[in-house]
Amino acid sequence: MIRPLLLLAALLASPLPAFAQGWVTKQKAELQFLDKITARVTRLEAEVGKPLTYGTLEILVGACRTRPSGEVPDSTAWLEVLDSRRPGETMFRGWMFASAPAVSMMEHPVYDLRVLDCR
Repeated sequence: MIRPLLLLAALLASPLPAFAQGWVTKQKAELQFLDKITARVTRLEAEVGKPLTYGTLEILVGACRTRPSGEVPDSTAWLEVLDSRRPGETMFRGWMFASAPAVSMMEHPVYDLRVLDCR
């Protein structure tokens, strides 16, 4: 299980990455999941700091940011993803960008995950 308080404390203690400075902090991330077996696409909203379960995945959004109005639209979210079938192994940890999902992808045999927006 992801420890939300430890993760949140680590994020708050560390300085914002250069790309996130000047961005607007939001409290919810809109995520899109693809089940590669059934070809089902699902959109879910995840609150920052609260674990979300989808299939065998447990997802924790540590931060969600968007660019200010007047700039090129984009959103980015810091995610930690675990799979209940692979205890102790982190499937993904890092920043995922809505405008460039291929830059930072989660590699999983059954699911694809991407950030759509922050609200």
